[in-house]
Amino acid sequence: MSDRKLVQVLEGRVEKTPPVWLMRQAGRYLPEYRATRAKAGSFWGLALNPLLAAEVTLQPVRRFGFDAAILFSDILTVPEALGQKVTFTEGEGPSLTPVTSAGGFNGDRNSWAGYFEPVYEALRLTRAGLDKDGFAATTLLGFAGAPWTLATYLAAGRGGDEQKAAKLWAYRDPQGFAGLLDILGECVAFHLIRQLEAGADAVQIFDSWASGLPERLFNEVVIQPTRKIVAAVRAARPGAKVIGFPRAATLAGYQAYVAATGVDAVSLDTAMPMHWAAGNLDCVPQGNLDPIALVAGGAALDKAVDDILEAMAGKLHIFNLGHGILPETPLAHVEQLLKRIRK
Repeated sequence: MSDRKLVQVLEGRVEKTPPVWLMRQAGRYLPEYRATRAKAGSFWGLALNPLLAAEVTLQPVRRFGFDAAILFSDILTVPEALGQKVTFTEGEGPSLTPVTSAGGFNGDRNSWAGYFEPVYEALRLTRAGLDKDGFAATTLLGFAGAPWTLATYLAAGRGGDEQKAAKLWAYRDPQGFAGLLDILGECVAFHLIRQLEAGADAVQIFDSWASGLPERLFNEVVIQPTRKIVAAVRAARPGAKVIGFPRAATLAGYQAYVAATGVDAVSLDTAMPMHWAAGNLDCVPQGNLDPIALVAGGAALDKAVDDILEAMAGKLHIFNLGHGILPETPLAHVEQLLKRIRK
């Protein structure tokens, strides 16, 4: 069994105090992150600079002692590796040229490896930094976006929770859309395998736009592509630990996702009842504090934390947020959170 607490939970060991990390924990709420981001000059300048990406990955662990460090990168590295130019505009988010067919993507795996190499070097540097700084027991997480969420960006040319362009494509041309999901899934699996080879202890698959899908479509565009990715990763890396995140799926959707994909853990959004998750999901639940409660702090934060801890007492659990930490989150509230969990 691993000596890293979060990995031990993924392996089936119940901990008295759950391991804790926060999605987007390397981010704008940290003054040291903002300083490094300014030094990098641009988002891609930060994400694809191994030294700087490793530095911002390490920053929250140094400050707060989280049980996991998650690599600083972005889910849209996959479309970039496939030849789709992604532009980040300050205050507006990512944009790219919309695609209407699965043709024209770069399928050269050697090219993928070359594009992703800065990410893998950042992982190696982060692992070395954790060991050097006295955090050898900290789990190192890699990640990628799921095919459906990546397809919503590609179809619309931008982010958005309506998913209209991707849904229309899936309904009107199911065969063509399946081809898009296949090429995305191949690249995602490739990327996750290489991250594990570069030193990640586990990986998370983010399906940020998994909400609002009819049952049949949810199965076709969320569950089945993820199932294929998990199978491919485990074929290459037997025993690989995978966390899924079909954000804001229904209760039945979460249950079907876990059963079909075989993920070791599933990250839960803020609306998921933790008592239900503890008794109905056949994997490790991760989550699911409301990021706004973390911004609020005080008694509201304590109560929200206690509710989760009570629901998961004596059960397998990884403590996290239901979505990413917000830039306006006070540092003192993160300290309050950790003190409450580890009391």
